[in-house]
Amino acid sequence: MAIKVKDAVSAAQKFVSKGAAAGADYESGVRGAGPAWQAQTVAASENYAAGVQEAITRNAFARGVQASGAAHYEERAATVGARRFPEGIRAAGPAWQEGTTPFLDVIRNLTLEPRRPTGDPSNWRRSEQVGMALRRRKLGG
Repeated sequence: MAIKVKDAVSAAQKFVSKGAAAGADYESGVRGAGPAWQAQTVAASENYAAGVQEAITRNAFARGVQASGAAHYEERAATVGARRFPEGIRAAGPAWQEGTTPFLDVIRNLTLEPRRPTGDPSNWRRSEQVGMALRRRKLGG
């Protein structure tokens, strides 16, 4: 006996209408769920690594990009992305500041070698000094 399912048009309409109306339910569902999310996510780290390795073996990333295509990327980025981008930037401002401050402090506290004449290869060491100091900070050194 065949399984009765809705047609894709009806299912998509229901998905959109119910999903769009579920903002408050979503918020109430995530409030207080942080500790469980954190514990379960940390516990799943081996599964994550195994899944990533399996996806690499299948070349899933490149295949997914190919299947989606350039036109899909452009359309979604230009419509959905363009609407969400400003709101996301505004919401991320305080976290960006908090995350960037330690790196700006590293740069602020560096004493670089003196600048040499334009084109002098020793000037590249100045960039290297900045890069190495920032990398040490990122890795916790």
